[in-house]
Amino acid sequence: MFSEQFLKESIEIIKSLDHAQIENCVDLLAATRERGGRLFILGVGGSAGNASHAVNDFRKIVGIEAYAPTDNVSELTARTNDEGWATIFSEWLKISKLTAQDLLLVFSVGGGNLEKNVSPNLVAALQYAKEVGAKVIGVVGRDGGYTKKVADACVLIPTINAEHITPQSEAFQAVVWHLWVSHPKLKARSTKWESVK
Repeated sequence: MFSEQFLKESIEIIKSLDHAQIENCVDLLAATRERGGRLFILGVGGSAGNASHAVNDFRKIVGIEAYAPTDNVSELTARTNDEGWATIFSEWLKISKLTAQDLLLVFSVGGGNLEKNVSPNLVAALQYAKEVGAKVIGVVGRDGGYTKKVADACVLIPTINAEHITPQSEAFQAVVWHLWVSHPKLKARSTKWESVK
């Protein structure tokens, strides 16, 4: 049965997640908040939807100033139309005056790969972040791509079944960021249903 198999794969992924990398990301998030830095969350496709949801959680639950460039569809499409897809994030970050105080979080299935021309916009943003000295964390699938290569800490969603890399990677982005915003080092405010008696 497909449902049983998919959920078994999910259990294997949970068992295989790198707890140390998850905690390293928590420490970088906490340090960013302490120094008054901002969190910029990048993702494309389903990962862009996750970025938008995560921005809400980091702002509301963690109390960190957070943004996702993909939340502004007018700017996103204008930049794509006028300047090209590859620079939509890096140019957005330049206008936002990304600094070494800030943190970039990448949600991506593949992490970006210039050789294969997959998510070159993520690669350009990561290159710019490194140029200005911003820290980088990620939650990525497959081999992690460019994100895993340059990140200060990165959670790799292991491939259990090559037929389900995308759905499992995007699903576990949500699991990991919800773990982060629930973490005692980060959680600053109660979530609604946990506070209702």
